Amino acid sequence: MLKVTATIITLDEAAHIAGAIDSVAWADEIIVVDSGSRDGTTDIARARGARVVERAWTGYIDQKNYAASIASHDWIFSLDADERVPPALAEEIRRTLASEPAVHGFRGPRVTYHLGRWIRTTDFYPDSQTRLYDRRHARWQGRLVHESVAVDGPVGRLKNDLEHYSYENLSDQVNRINHYTTLAAQQMYDNGRRTSVFEIAVHPPAAFLRNYLLRRGFLDGSVGLVISLMQAWSVGLKFV
Repeated sequence: MLKVTATIITLDEAAHIAGAIDSVAWADEIIVVDSGSRDGTTDIARARGARVVERAWTGYIDQKNYAASIASHDWIFSLDADERVPPALAEEIRRTLASEPAVHGFRGPRVTYHLGRWIRTTDFYPDSQTRLYDRRHARWQGRLVHESVAVDGPVGRLKNDLEHYSYENLSDQVNRINHYTTLAAQQMYDNGRRTSVFEIAVHPPAAFLRNYLLRRGFLDGSVGLVISLMQAWSVGLKFV
């Protein structure tokens, strides 16, 4: 098997970091790049066997590219602290890297746990992410929001879910929506995008219908309804 470095960037992730590190124990190296945690994140990470590097915050993209740059191995698995690699995905990665792949990166589904269940409807799923990549042919890119890995050439597919514990509760989701819609609106504005009464009126209900009907949020009952409404509110807030 080709050797893999798992990278995690952190800031005050004491509640999550142990689980994240344990889920990538199969990796040949685990690097945590921390940007000033004061809650014991780095102590927990070191106790779990991770190599910890403390570095001032320079943004999501730069921190993730830096973490990859200091890895001992070229194949990188980038993990957020609130994510977990379940055994099925770990085994799939091992099989995928049993020999040199024909591609330089792999993209797979991510499933989010929210409001008491795994959500496999609405815009929450499959939420495909490129997390396994060869740093010689790929790197993180983007601006304020929606950073992603750009890979030279075609990207392979992973079938098993990456697990995401994104929100503690509905209040946490509201706070995150408020934060990320501000960044998204700024990025749109910087790109020359302008809004209108029509867009403010049309985009939120369209987002609700997409989530609740087209992406089958109704199958998750009241939880699907709440998520669809929250997605619509997020879109509306961004345009406002």
